[in-house]
Amino acid sequence: MTISLLPLPGDVSPAVQALGWDWAIEDACQNYVAREAVQLTEAEAEALLQAADTLYDMLVQAIPDPIPDEFLQRLAIPTNLWEAVRHSWNDERHWHLYGRFDLALTPDGAKLLEFNADTATSLPETAVVQWASLVAAGQADDDRQANGLFECLEDQFRHWRGLNQDRQATLLLVYLPASAEDEANCAVLAEAAGAAGFADIYTCPVDDMKVSLDGADRGVWAETVPGQWQKFDFLFKLVPWEILAEEEPELTADFTQLLRTRDVVIANPAYALLFQSKALLPVLWEAFPHHPLLLESSFQPLTGHHVRKPLFGREGQNVAEIEPNGHTATEVPGEFGQQPQVYQRWAELPTDAQGRRYQAGVFWAGEACAIGFRREAGLITNLSEFVPHVLV
Repeated sequence: MTISLLPLPGDVSPAVQALGWDWAIEDACQNYVAREAVQLTEAEAEALLQAADTLYDMLVQAIPDPIPDEFLQRLAIPTNLWEAVRHSWNDERHWHLYGRFDLALTPDGAKLLEFNADTATSLPETAVVQWASLVAAGQADDDRQANGLFECLEDQFRHWRGLNQDRQATLLLVYLPASAEDEANCAVLAEAAGAAGFADIYTCPVDDMKVSLDGADRGVWAETVPGQWQKFDFLFKLVPWEILAEEEPELTADFTQLLRTRDVVIANPAYALLFQSKALLPVLWEAFPHHPLLLESSFQPLTGHHVRKPLFGREGQNVAEIEPNGHTATEVPGEFGQQPQVYQRWAELPTDAQGRRYQAGVFWAGEACAIGFRREAGLITNLSEFVPHVLV
């Protein structure tokens, strides 16, 4: 398949700054958004959105209820998260706010590559910058993009708040230290939460958060102004659950206790890790064999052209392309090579005239709501260029 591109000349800065969202173009964000857009027909965009909605329903159906130990072991869920996963799964007040499906556009239709269910990024470029790119190019007529991400995030926060009326509408958003990208993603979420009615909102690195199980101090706290600490009843963490489980076991145990006593409600909930585990790819294939939205996936190496992925790899790290002869053609360097692996049938991504590959990202926030693309000459990673889209 060949990607058709529309040039997008102009500077996105004025349009973004007019919204008051300077953070969306700070640092590398502005520079890595392409100055051209993938042209999609309305039918093609609708097919991508419908694919994401269908896949989310399939993910939910693939989770056994109640969740047995054997299933959690199969998905490699850390044992110190089992209680939190089950608790959040069984209590609808723990609400999955959003995630991003990575899809391959093939001649046979969209195919699931993976689901970034816990800490998906690309919110600023998807919700803000790609629309600003159309504005700067004079292409921003109504309905030129499938891009309702901000509105759906707002709806999701409002629903989450409504499910937990017994808690104060105070929200703390935390992210990994020294990550401007994660801070910008939290800024989008904070804007949406404010529009949804959360009154007290604060964003900070996770290391600045304090957690206590003691008496009147029980709960989650942050120093909102020097010398003044505030308790928060809602917490959004742009920190992966599996990293918390491995690197902060005491904090993970404290979170579990606070969840059970409803001293804090956390999103994305612990059960999002079930969707995040790439072990769910072969589970989906077993539950829905040869489904048109799925690629063959297995816990064992496949014959023919396929890829190997670590279960909880991030940013494309340690993903390897395996040739039909079994040799590794390409592997992205990374820190996750020692993890358990899954194997997935190779999907040939569509390319443009320069031979660059394009991967579709479809955000789900209660429903499929926004499309964006990543492109790269080789395997897609977190550093691959973000490409807006335009409906034609």
